[in-house]
Amino acid sequence: MASLRTLPIFLLLAFSLKAQQLSLYTQYRENVSLINPAALESDFFAFGQNVTFGASYRAQWIDIANTPRTAVLRGSYFHKDANGVALLAGGSLINDQTGPTGFTGFYGRIGGVISGDPEVGGLSIALSGGMVQYRVDGSDINFRDQGDVVGTSNNAQFFPDVGFGLFFYKSVGRFGGDYLYGGVSVPQVFGLDLTFQNDQGEFSTKRVQHFYGLLGFYKFFDNESFIEPSVWVKYTNNVPVNVDLNLRYQMPSNIWIGVGGSSSKTVHLETGFLLGDTYSYDNTIKIGYGFDYSFSSFGPSAGSTHEINLTFSFSR
Repeated sequence: MASLRTLPIFLLLAFSLKAQQLSLYTQYRENVSLINPAALESDFFAFGQNVTFGASYRAQWIDIANTPRTAVLRGSYFHKDANGVALLAGGSLINDQTGPTGFTGFYGRIGGVISGDPEVGGLSIALSGGMVQYRVDGSDINFRDQGDVVGTSNNAQFFPDVGFGLFFYKSVGRFGGDYLYGGVSVPQVFGLDLTFQNDQGEFSTKRVQHFYGLLGFYKFFDNESFIEPSVWVKYTNNVPVNVDLNLRYQMPSNIWIGVGGSSSKTVHLETGFLLGDTYSYDNTIKIGYGFDYSFSSFGPSAGSTHEINLTFSFSR
């Protein structure tokens, strides 16, 4: 029987295993290649840049100990000057820790954009693949009954992981300067059953497929500002569909602001700024901050979520 001081953790873990087995992101447009391996980076649409490197850190539900902490490193390349099939490639390193459980994965992605002119529009098809270490630390799980234990040692297993995505974008508007985009993806195609076992007992968990949908629009103005409404839809079997709606506004200055919410009763706020010349088109350095607050009545008050992103993009 679990002790009282660990019960809130397991309540959150139970919710996490059903609805958040894969990492979440407040500023998901900055991590769009992790959501959909076929997606083009936001800086391509906003500034025409085809090489992107980024890092992010997310601390979720900070009022409760041992809740998700996610760190990401990523890179992406798009051969925007090609036609026919333009190369799309990249890689990422993700570390996610939730209490005594966690995973670290290294992924590569490869795909092509089918288009006569990739700067005007195209259909992208891509795969991601990598190796993931799943782990559980039995010493962090405390039980009252002496015989009801997982163990006192670290247990880890390695598994391959594969994702698939489709992504479409098109230049629209009176002068063809705006962009409409959308895509569908399955970041973890095969699912996974894990059992960690030693002489003292065993711990089992199951990861199931997640199905994602993305839809957004870039509307540019004469003063070099733009707005971007977007939606991220998440579906997992036996769990209600979750929908994130967001609106971001890039000011004529180097600052942007954003607001949104989700069907899980969470409010999103974000802000950020660009270093140097906002529209140099040679390179862009962005620092962004995201804030979530959950108004869900499920379980204990979880508090707020904080996320910071650093992105460097340039044209090549």
